[in-house]
Amino acid sequence: MKNSLIAATILASFASAAHAQSSVTLYGLIDVGINYATNIGGHNQYSMGVGNLAGDRWGMKGTEDLGGGLKALFVLENGFSLANGKLGQGGDEFGRHAYVGLSSSKIGTVTFGRQYDAITDLTYMFVAAQTWAGYASAHPGDVDNTDGSNHINNAIKFTSVAYRGLTFEGTYSFGGIAGSFNQNQIWTLAANYVRGPLTLGAAFANARDPNFSYFGNNASSSATGSNMAGSRVYSGYASAKTQRIFTAGAAYVIGNATVAVDYSNTQFRDIGTLPGLPATGAGGDARFNDIEANVLYKLTPELFLGAGYNYLKGYGVNGATYHQGALGLDYFLSKRTDLYANAVYQHASGTDSTGGKAVANLNGLTASSTQNQAEIVLGIRHRF
Repeated sequence: MKNSLIAATILASFASAAHAQSSVTLYGLIDVGINYATNIGGHNQYSMGVGNLAGDRWGMKGTEDLGGGLKALFVLENGFSLANGKLGQGGDEFGRHAYVGLSSSKIGTVTFGRQYDAITDLTYMFVAAQTWAGYASAHPGDVDNTDGSNHINNAIKFTSVAYRGLTFEGTYSFGGIAGSFNQNQIWTLAANYVRGPLTLGAAFANARDPNFSYFGNNASSSATGSNMAGSRVYSGYASAKTQRIFTAGAAYVIGNATVAVDYSNTQFRDIGTLPGLPATGAGGDARFNDIEANVLYKLTPELFLGAGYNYLKGYGVNGATYHQGALGLDYFLSKRTDLYANAVYQHASGTDSTGGKAVANLNGLTASSTQNQAEIVLGIRHRF
């Protein structure tokens, strides 16, 4: 009995010490609005839209102080739809994030699991869709993943501490295919530099077999069919052997305004390599150049106005062109709750990835039956 009491006392002391050095936080975000979209397959549509500015989520994150500037950390983040309660990210329980790792205050952080790539982490601040304009305003089809549509499974990520304003990051995703080290693998690199009002950043991503690695990354993904049917911008290139993305941008704060520009080059290479999948322009490469400029202006401490323009030009085996504009107004009732109004318009021309006449296809919407499509959203967002 005496030995049991001693053991219980020792265990309790360890538990108290661990509790004192650790923390776990429950957090989340809810975003819902009334959406009006023109020409959804030939018809206008009124609907309840969720995740308009930022995806609905709840999560848990925690840290444990290990001493000497070293910490253990984890994040488990779920995506869902407020409209019907369904899981997001194809039904994954923690489809937005699921990782664990170690962080050093002197060197940086290494994490293991399902994560964003380096493009999303270090160049998001140059893109209106990530900062104020919402999902529909992403570059057409989010073809360059600057809006973070594609996550990475089985990933190792290292993010450095900031060295005199410079941060760099690298990720590597194991393909996990027996006998083939390169199949389905993804790697990304990025750097970000901040000095006063100026932010600069650049990133590169290389995804082998993107239909199965970059796009086919959740529970509902097909192991044999196309996972790239979500947008006519790229759906014809599901059989490509490799997707490569380079993006670079800059942002500058001038008084109450933040001005940002972003450029990306996306390539689907060796189309037709993966059998049984859409192969428009088989044997060739499809390339896209994208240029965006946007500005966010603080009218008052609570009220923000944003405007942006995006131009996407396809070349190689396609010749599609997309012009897109966005306007946004955001009013903060508090630090955690805001009301917003957004409008996005897209005009398409040329020949798209399906080999047919390009039609407008705003991100997340069913393609238009014509060259034009628009969406207006009135909504509320709350963080907890």
